[in-house]
Amino acid sequence: MSDQESRLNDAGVRLAGAIAGDFFALLKPRVMALSVFTAFVGLVAAPGIINPAVAVTAILAIALGAGAAGALNMWYDADIDAVMSRTSRRPIPSGRVMPAEALGFGLVLSTLSVLALGMLAGYLAAALLAFTIFFYVVVYTMWLKRSTPQNIVIGGAAGALPPVIGWAAATGSVGLESVILFLIIFFWTPPHFWALALFKASDYATAGIPMMPNVAGEASTRKQILAYSLLLAPVGVAPWLSGFASGVYGLASATLGAGFVWYAWKALAAPDAGMRNAKALFDYSIVYLFAIFAVLLGDSIAARALS
Repeated sequence: MSDQESRLNDAGVRLAGAIAGDFFALLKPRVMALSVFTAFVGLVAAPGIINPAVAVTAILAIALGAGAAGALNMWYDADIDAVMSRTSRRPIPSGRVMPAEALGFGLVLSTLSVLALGMLAGYLAAALLAFTIFFYVVVYTMWLKRSTPQNIVIGGAAGALPPVIGWAAATGSVGLESVILFLIIFFWTPPHFWALALFKASDYATAGIPMMPNVAGEASTRKQILAYSLLLAPVGVAPWLSGFASGVYGLASATLGAGFVWYAWKALAAPDAGMRNAKALFDYSIVYLFAIFAVLLGDSIAARALS
């Protein structure tokens, strides 16, 4: 191979790697990972024994569906992503992926994920996944996000559905337990995203997105964050109160919930600390959701081992 051919081959490899990385970024991997994790917890916490092959297929299909929703969200939001510092380097506004490519990519993955889940894990789980993608892309991204400061509250239902899908894949039904898991994420979403919106308010203002701090003001947003945190804390303990998690989970979730309320109170009571307290709440909210589902996962695995 000549030096010129070698250089062209190396350039082709680098270009292919960049393209693969850009399409992977369209999937919103961090959001996808959270969806997959909570869906996996829902699947493991569900009663009965699920075929391992079905379980793996279900998780992969949910991952593809979550990624597809992210790609379609980036396709539609490319205009506002381009003017926000947090999102301007995403693949579409930076020109690394064309909008039509992202649209086709998202639609193909959506179809494949729903079909795979339906064939191997049941039509209820597939219908829930299809509804989740539709709700996130059409109801939240295309409608709510640009029209109301309640966008995160209502739109949060899409992000709260993965554990219900996991539960449905395992049992073929939707039980009270899975609804409780849904409610944990649903009540977690507003304080999590409004904390982010507090220290990214200028970004949302530039993009014309009516996030709560830009519409109702910072003081009102901080009060609403505290209100939702007070609702979240007991909901987080509900798996123990309803009897499908142990006292270990109950103690851990109560402690984590108290911490969430404490951070929310600090964000309300000490606004003069700038955005430091809002950033601290945002960081803690990520720890909270991961920790509470991780404890529930461990609790469920221990219960299966002892049964």
